[in-house]
Amino acid sequence: MSDNDDLDSLTQRRNRRRARLRRLLKHLPRRDNAHRYPVIRWFGDAARARPYLWSFKRAQIVPALYAGWVISLLPLYGVQFFIAFVVALGLRANVTVMVALQFVTNPLTIVPVYAFTGWTGASLMSALNIGTEWPTAMFYANALMIGGVLVGLVAALLSDLAWRFLAWEASQLAAAVSKARHRRGNADR
Repeated sequence: MSDNDDLDSLTQRRNRRRARLRRLLKHLPRRDNAHRYPVIRWFGDAARARPYLWSFKRAQIVPALYAGWVISLLPLYGVQFFIAFVVALGLRANVTVMVALQFVTNPLTIVPVYAFTGWTGASLMSALNIGTEWPTAMFYANALMIGGVLVGLVAALLSDLAWRFLAWEASQLAAAVSKARHRRGNADR
């Protein structure tokens, strides 16, 4: 394969990857469409003035993954977007990722998600003999919170590892494109 074919192949691969990412992020808040989202619109000037809310660098993504997953699995349905935005401001985290993760609990998934997090929390509390003497409602309310945090942290860890792998893969692809461009530039001389 010639240097031009190699460069064209790598560039097409990079462009397909970018197109998939754009399709995935299309309906999520970005700096240019923040005015469409009620919670973010209320704080629009503050959100636009903080570039870290829109940054996809590691320092903004990692806290967004961990806090976003935990918030999405806690029994906060209805106020979770507001809480996610405020936490993103406080942690200097990416608001797009935080808001995207809040869609994990939606009207179709809320029952199975909360059932699983409640079961996980109740199992952990029973195994550690915590709260077994509490009234049933209090026990399961605490189990839902503990399970939400625990399952959220596990899901965040898995998401973090996946993000790190994809970031590494993207850097390898960028290096290969750069190397192919350099080879082509030297061949043209």
